[in-house]
Amino acid sequence: MDAYFSEIEKLIQVVKEQESACIKEAAQIIVQRLQKGGIIQLFGCGHSQLLAQEAFYRAGGLVPVRPIFIEPLALHAGAIASSINEKDPAIIEQHKEQFDFRENDICIVISTSGRNAAPIDAALLAKHANVFVLSLQSLDYREQATRHHCGLRLEEVVDLVINTHIPIGDGVLHAHAQNMQYAPASTVIGSLLLNALFSEVIEEIAKTSTELPIFVSNNVDSDWSHNEIMIANYQDRIDFT
Repeated sequence: MDAYFSEIEKLIQVVKEQESACIKEAAQIIVQRLQKGGIIQLFGCGHSQLLAQEAFYRAGGLVPVRPIFIEPLALHAGAIASSINEKDPAIIEQHKEQFDFRENDICIVISTSGRNAAPIDAALLAKHANVFVLSLQSLDYREQATRHHCGLRLEEVVDLVINTHIPIGDGVLHAHAQNMQYAPASTVIGSLLLNALFSEVIEEIAKTSTELPIFVSNNVDSDWSHNEIMIANYQDRIDFT
């Protein structure tokens, strides 16, 4: 346990030092687009889809956030199948109805390896719609060849990359006798970076606005009318039901 805490603390320090400037740059772009009526759309497969859900309808989180759900890419629909489907060059085309990119939107594509077909196709689809595309991925995987027919990896498609610095294989600890990695870090660091980004967005909005697009927790005694107003503002773009 202590070793895992130690490795996570090291990774947190790395991403804080090396990704802060990129987070601030991304936040400025996101704020500009939100103020023009855009929303943030998140895409991921398997465990990366969990991060897309983490940011959705989140107490203390941003309201204009829409996860893109494609059932065959979800773990609950079949773990092995989701891994296979992530590599399928036809999966995004088959589920294009789940995508609704519009002017001033932002698309965040989450993929630790940045090499599989589905995340790259999602990024390409967003780019073709003139959407700003940001990836949350580990550039440690750059030595791993793309599995996309275009020959490009995710970082070569998107407008901006936030590097999670996750080691190849995800595990930050090693059972040396068995030559195996364990203790994955991508969800912890990915969630940290997403929430750091959205916190920066909120702080920038707060400089010029008194009405912040933040969800208040439904589990504390408070006036829930704020949430109702926020939902009404975005219900034409985001399904909160």
